[in-house]
Formats: sequence, C-alpha cells, structure tokens
Amino acid sequence: MAATTTLDLSRLRREFHRYPEPAWREFYTTATLAERIEEIGVDELAVGPEAYDPEDRMAAPDPEEVRPWMRRAVERGADEEVVERMAGGNTGLVAVLDRGDGPHVGLRVDIDALYIEESDGEDHLPAREGFRSENEGTMHACGHDAHMTWGLAVLDAVKQSDFSGRFTVFFQPAEEVSGGGRPMAESEYAVGLDYLFAVHVGLDHPTGEVVAGIERILAMCHVDATFKGTSAHAGKAPNEGDNAMQALGTAIQNAYAIPRHSEGMTRVNVGVAEAGTASNVIAEEATIHGEARGETTELMEYMKEKLRDTLTTAGEMHGCEAEVNVVSESPRVDSDPELAAVVADAARDASGVDSVLESADFGASEDATFLMRRAKEEGGRATYLVVGTDHPTSHHTPTFDVDERSLEHGVEVLTDAILSVGESP
Repeated sequence: MAATTTLDLSRLRREFHRYPEPAWREFYTTATLAERIEEIGVDELAVGPEAYDPEDRMAAPDPEEVRPWMRRAVERGADEEVVERMAGGNTGLVAVLDRGDGPHVGLRVDIDALYIEESDGEDHLPAREGFRSENEGTMHACGHDAHMTWGLAVLDAVKQSDFSGRFTVFFQPAEEVSGGGRPMAESEYAVGLDYLFAVHVGLDHPTGEVVAGIERILAMCHVDATFKGTSAHAGKAPNEGDNAMQALGTAIQNAYAIPRHSEGMTRVNVGVAEAGTASNVIAEEATIHGEARGETTELMEYMKEKLRDTLTTAGEMHGCEAEVNVVSESPRVDSDPELAAVVADAARDASGVDSVLESADFGASEDATFLMRRAKEEGGRATYLVVGTDHPTSHHTPTFDVDERSLEHGVEVLTDAILSVGESP
C-alpha cells in the first residue's frame, strides 16, 4: 500500500529551518510552500485570505507590524505577487487533491517559528552544517520545519498513489500564539471532513517511537491586560498618582491565588509583566501577558473568567483602568481511538519504527483542536499523533533540533494511514 515521495526530505527541512518566521509573519515560508506545491501539482491551492476568513484570526498583529517581514520575504526571493496576497499578515495556505468519490481526509501541519535566538555553538547541528536561522531572534525551536516537510512529502506521495476521495492539507500559521487554528477550522476547506490527522515531532518521544493518538490536549487561553493610572513624582507627591505598578503586582499575586476547581486540573501563569519608566516616577501604565488552561474546555472557561475578573479588580483597587483582552484560545479535544488504531497499524509496518504507543497524555495545549473538533462536528474522526525524534534539548530552547531519520518515519506513517482510510468511502 505504501506510496513514496520523490522529495529530498532533509534538504526541504533545512531550507525551512534557515528562514523561520513567527506567527502571522510567515510570508517567505508560505510563498516557498506555494512554489513547492505547484511543482507537485494539486487541484486547488488557496493562499492566505483565500484559505480562510481573516476576521476569524486570533492574536492577529497590527498590519504595520508585519510589513518589515513582507519586505524581507521579497528581498529573499519570495514571489512578490504571492506575498502581496497575504498583506496584513494573512499567511498560511491550503492544498487540495480531488480524486472523486471517497472520504474527505485532512492533514494539518503548522508553519510558524518562535522568538528565540538560535545557538551558534559547534555542538548545534544547524550551526555546524550551515542551516542555522538567518532571521536573527527567531528559530524553528519546535519542529515546525519538520512538520512542513511532512505536509509536502505526504501530499506528493498521495498524489502518486491510488487514493480515492478528497485530500486536504492545512498548512496552518500562528500555532505558537493559538491564532491560526480557528480560521482554518471555520473555512470552507474543513467542510465534510471524514478524517483529520494532526501531527507533531518529538515531544520527548525518541526516534523510532510513534504515539498514535494523543489524549488530554488542554484547553487554553491567552489573556492580556493593560493598567492605565496616573503618573506623579514618587518623592514629592506620591499621593497624586494612581500606581499602575501596584495594580500589576496585585494582579500577579491574585492570579496565582485563583481557587482551583474540584472537577479537574487547571493552570494559570503570568509570563510577561512590564511597567515603569524610572525609579522616581509613579508608573502610569503596566501590561501583563498571561494564560489559563483547563483539563476540559469548561474548566478553561472557569479559569478565564476568574483571571479576567482578577485583573479587572486589581486595577480598580489602585484607581487604574484595566483593559483586559482574551487574545486567543483553543478547546480540549481528544483523539478518536478508532482513527488512532489506523495510525498504530501503519506505524507497526513502518521501517525504522520500533515502538508504537496507542495513546499518551499531552499535558499542554494545541490549536489543532479546532480542526479536530470541526471534523467530529461533521460526523468524522480525528487524531493527533506524535512521531518521535531524538532532540538534544527540549522544545522551545536555543539548541533544539530534530533527528532527520524521523522525517522518513513521519512520511511513511502518515501516508499509509491516509491511504488506509482513503481506500473506500
């Protein structure tokens, strides 16, 4: 049953690794993907706002913030017309193979990078082999370069197979800010999904191991707050100020004091806090970037509302106006055991795979759950699988890397699983 790809997996992955772009700024990445997909040949290719409604995006930046990334992409050789189609930060794309009667099968891979300065040490393979990030301050530190490689290679392999039905690959932007999953799930391309595969590399599973279906993908939300007070001289007239710094401190302390829930696990964190201009000035403005998670979507909603109230009342306590915004969020969705079993069967037959886990806990969050939920709402099934890789350090670190042997494992497992469900309607 196995179909093969003609693509050079290592070369592709390294090409993507050299030019990482963060959420909603993936202009060069998207243009490169579009070029490669056109070489493969598909029945439909939708780029940027053709692939989804921009109004459905979450954590979207100001259009002016992305212009430098657009210029940089064109300077690097990206097709200017393709880049202009993504103006405003509407990145990402969807590719479709239409093979007539049969199920609608989807594959979701993410394409964005992180704001991390990549290591230039001799022990770091990308630095040693000459494919370290050329976008200073950004890095593919979570394996999305491998994910895109899988997306292209599986598309190529399915194109060459006798697959029957509709095969849609979602090259999703902005996963790291949980911003791109919802628009892709709300798009016309997610209509009628019978099967949805989402995939990640590594996650502390070694090379040669595959997890067929991840469980406990936590629901989450990103919440920002800005406290606006009144500045004053800290020595001469501190009583005349409304101290945004105090509001910030109260907000942080009380956020961690939100009562946990009896029905399951919850999380809260303040990851960024900024305030003040000088030691002798009552701070006029302060900002917080935080998050809340829950074992279920309902528990996340509980934490979100508690966090929103906590931030608002912290401002009120110190005479400050608090502007609280939920920037993005994603629901809890688990893998379907029936579809995970298909992945497990494919993995057991894959060369180089020597350990297959039917399921494993995730313990974190992922906005692939929007597409997974959409597939289930359409009466279909979804699974989130992990293809293991040996990585020298954890995800989201300057020395993260993938074992390129896992590239072939992912292509074979995904392709065989997709062809298995595409054999009959």
